[in-house]
Amino acid sequence: MYCKEQGSFPSTNMLSVTCSVLVILIFRRSNGDSVNQTEGTVTLSEGAPVILNCTYQTTYSDSYLFWYVQYLNQSPQLLLKSSTENQRSENQGFRANLVKSDRSFHLEKSSLHLSDSAVYYCALRDTVRGTAGGAEHKP
Repeated sequence: MYCKEQGSFPSTNMLSVTCSVLVILIFRRSNGDSVNQTEGTVTLSEGAPVILNCTYQTTYSDSYLFWYVQYLNQSPQLLLKSSTENQRSENQGFRANLVKSDRSFHLEKSSLHLSDSAVYYCALRDTVRGTAGGAEHKP
């Protein structure tokens, strides 16, 4: 999700935030594994709640799910990760709960700020084959 300020609405004194969402898969070989997430531009007002959907398909039971955030002119940074069912992950006001029965890892925040403007990536990595690549932030 990449967000940018669109200006204020005179009658509400609220700022509009426009967001774009991209998908990333971190695999050397996919073998039918996939991630689907909210796509395109999302426009929200500052202070509004947001849910970015992330569902996945994999043939392996032991997988890690990740949310990365990429701020303008910066490298992607790890925001949240989980491999444990129903263990809630939280960071910077964002939270996600891995639900393996639904194959979901939705990203939520109760109140957006303009500083949340960024591109958000949902990613999947298996832990069985040992063939997964990884994202790394280098200053």
